[in-house]
Amino acid sequence: MAMCRHLLLLLALALSVPATAAEPAAGAFATGRYRNLFQELLGKADAEIDAKLDAAWQQIAHGDSLNQRLIYPISGDMAYIPDVGNRDVRSEGMSYGMMVAVQLNHQTEFNALWKYAKTFMYHASGPMRGYFTWHTAYNGSMTRDDGSVVRGNGPAPDGEEWLVMALFFAAHRWGSAHEGIFNYEAEAQALLRTMIHKDEESDRGEQTSMFDPVAKQIKFVPAGPRSRFTDASYHLPAFYELWARWAAAPADRAFMAEVTKTSREFFQRAAHPKTGLMANYSAFDGGSAGLAGPDEFREDAWRTLSNPALDYSWWAADSWEVEQSNRVLIFFAAQSLEHWPTHLKLDGTATETGGKSAGLHAMAAAAGLAADPVIAKPFVQHLWDTLTPDDRGRNADGVQKPGELRSHRYYDGLLTVLGLLQVSGHFRIYAPSTTN
Repeated sequence: MAMCRHLLLLLALALSVPATAAEPAAGAFATGRYRNLFQELLGKADAEIDAKLDAAWQQIAHGDSLNQRLIYPISGDMAYIPDVGNRDVRSEGMSYGMMVAVQLNHQTEFNALWKYAKTFMYHASGPMRGYFTWHTAYNGSMTRDDGSVVRGNGPAPDGEEWLVMALFFAAHRWGSAHEGIFNYEAEAQALLRTMIHKDEESDRGEQTSMFDPVAKQIKFVPAGPRSRFTDASYHLPAFYELWARWAAAPADRAFMAEVTKTSREFFQRAAHPKTGLMANYSAFDGGSAGLAGPDEFREDAWRTLSNPALDYSWWAADSWEVEQSNRVLIFFAAQSLEHWPTHLKLDGTATETGGKSAGLHAMAAAAGLAADPVIAKPFVQHLWDTLTPDDRGRNADGVQKPGELRSHRYYDGLLTVLGLLQVSGHFRIYAPSTTN
């Protein structure tokens, strides 16, 4: 009953939020100040917050190898992050791990993850030259140790986007006076250039640029029919604003400025006007991509709760992102806290509950960076009370089998750690002039 009364109060307060938000204040890029919602809304001390972040890092980097850790060192000073349930290594997870490492100042682990990605996942030749395969087996090949095959070696643009951003931040935090692959600045520039200019390569086959040159949006994949629509969770205007400043070529900086503007506009078209939910996949106009299930809000789309809010917290360029964050959190405030639906139609009709998903809850807390404090607070509190997900009690050997519960430490775990960084003000821009 107490929870119901709290939700009714929250909803009543939320409904009083004006339809048009106030003009945005300057964001963190301009001010150098990053909101810490654990301090602002919960009154937590720096020492408590630092301890929580360190505990999350210790778990993913050094936790129990069967059920907790996510960074697995291998010979050659390399390391990988497994998608435990699918028994593969994904550019998504590798790029998230690199971002967490640079934000928490762990260069050794960053370098180990990057070396694995560049050694085993990078296409050095052929039509996909300059891109990374979206998944491999743990051993870096396309064949698992049991002989089963990892199918598909094309790239996934969300992995590339996070790799570029992590590399730029590494260059600006740790310097680029390194040789080979550890010249982070050169690596970031080369990957971004390929993402923009793949169309100009004469031997690219069916591979294309990752940004559609007409729609000026990120594609779901850069080849085949699925290159003709987008994924809302891939839209990262917070990052694009930086690339519009840091890309090496003036024309690329101008192009990324257009992509930034288009992505912010796309969010408004893609979000349901009442629930704020966005679909896994969308047409470039924000409508249906023409696919049955993925037109729903599913795992990819969980990230659409945080992406607009992160953009607002860094840039404060679009007050609609405040309205959007309030809208989607009001919708989730009305759901059962322990059983949020994980798959929904955009009107809010649940198609799968799936039980409690820490990653979705973490993205909701991150949406609090742009939401009104009274709306954000319960989500921030829930993130604070949540342990970093692991698989203890789920799969005895750490490997998911048919019919078993899915692994939580990979996707839920990584989103939870990213949420902790964003909500605590520790997800920061490392610019060329930034020092430790």
